[in-house]
Parts: sequence; C-alpha cells; structure tokens
Amino acid sequence: MYRQAIDRLLNELAGREEFVRAGIVAIDITEADPFTGDRTGHEDEIIGTKEQTDEYAYQWATVQLVGNAVPIVLDARPVQKGDTRKEIVEDLLDSAEAAVHVDNVLMDREFDSQHVLEMISQRGLSYVVPKRMQTSEKAQAKRLLQRGQDRYETDRKLHLGKNEWHETTLIYRRKEDSEYDDHRQYSVFMTNTSSAYLTEYGYRWEIESGYKSIKRFMAATTSKHFGLRLFYFAFACLLYSIWRAVDLLVQVELTGEYEHSPIVTADNTLTLLKKETGIG
Repeated sequence: MYRQAIDRLLNELAGREEFVRAGIVAIDITEADPFTGDRTGHEDEIIGTKEQTDEYAYQWATVQLVGNAVPIVLDARPVQKGDTRKEIVEDLLDSAEAAVHVDNVLMDREFDSQHVLEMISQRGLSYVVPKRMQTSEKAQAKRLLQRGQDRYETDRKLHLGKNEWHETTLIYRRKEDSEYDDHRQYSVFMTNTSSAYLTEYGYRWEIESGYKSIKRFMAATTSKHFGLRLFYFAFACLLYSIWRAVDLLVQVELTGEYEHSPIVTADNTLTLLKKETGIG
C-alpha cells in the first residue's frame, strides 16, 4: 500500500520539469525510542539498538531520494531479527528502481559487507559506502599521517567465498579540523565508480535530517502491536514525502524554480492535514 501511495505521489510530480526521476538514493536504518517495557513474545520485532547497547528498540529501514531531487521516501520496511543487510538493501532497491531511475546508492558503514556491495554492482549501480577500519586500514592511515598525505586510493578485492571476489576502490580521506591526532583523522570509503563521486556522500546526511522530520509526523504509542507500529512509521514517511512534494509545487508556483530548503513548513502541512482529514 505504501508503494502504491508513493507511485501516485511521484506521478503527480512527474510532469514537472523541476522534478527529475533520476539520481541518487540513500539507504539507512533508524530506530524508535528505546523500549523499556516487557518484550516477551516480541523478541523478533523489538531488537537491539544500532549502537549495540543493552537497550532494545523497533528498527525501520528506508530508501530516500537525495541530492538535487525532492527528498521523497521511496519505501520503508521493518528490520526484524534474522534480516540480513543484503536482504534489506535488495528489497529497498527493488522498490526504488521500480519507482525511479537510480544511478548511485549511498549507505552508512553498517552496510559495508562485500556481499551487499557485490549485489549493488550486479544491478549495474554505483555505490559510495564508508568502511569500518580494520587493522590493515589503520596501518595504512598511520603511514599516510606520517607522510602528511591527505588522500590516497587503492584497489581492493573482497572475498565473496570460494574463488569469487568483489573488486572495489578504497579511498582514504583526511578530515579537516579533526579532533584526533592519530590515524582517526582519516575516513575510508569504498566505491565502484570514480572517486569524484565521493563528494556526493555528503547527500547521505539528508536522510538523517529527514528522520528527524519524519518523527515529528509520527503518532505516539506504547503499543507492542507490530502492525500498528509499522503503520505509524510508514504513515509518517508518507506525510513527510507529501510535505516535501507540496513544497516543491508551491515553490515552483511562486518562484518558477525549486530550491532544496523548504518554504512550506512541516507545521503548515500538519495543520492542513488536520483541517482536511481530521487526523492529527
């Protein structure tokens, strides 16, 4: 049902030259506030937190348009016990590619699995993903620091099993004004395309700011009913997407062009929604 609603929304925007059905998507996982009640019987749904603490929370994964496109959440799904990162990304990309033309995929380091990267490459898509630094990356960063080198690229083969490998490029980049004085000054990214696309990774933070806005649209609940929880999150994603789509239409009507910073506020949208539907 969510995908059908998004398709209708995209179709409303498709005729506008300011809306481009092509570009970059970001995939990420967010979590609800920590669950403090008794989760007996709900262990598969109320799972651990992303930070690997002793807390538990519901988790949701989304794929969102980022970059110059209007930031619409193309799909949302739950993250449950036993779900692999590859399954999550594959499912979300199926939805995204059915809705828009996708060129590049941006993800957080929790998706740096070689099997995820291989699957994306097999779909003919490019990716930019930060890599968790292991012993070899830390050693290389230390050498770069000693040489005073800010950037470094090297090809790497990641073992997929048997005699199969995934070929990627590792890009070391020194952070400006880093708080550290050791190898932690460097970030390592993996990509299967030109290193010039590394600048696009900054777009991924749009999904983080998007989550903050989405949670403003969410109804509060203490219920452990999984279907209700999923509906609340998906409905909030839909409202967020409608807000950003309405903002595009308003901007074009008033100024003839689209700027990424919204002029229609989330509060305006919530007020209108309540007026028209009684929801809110």
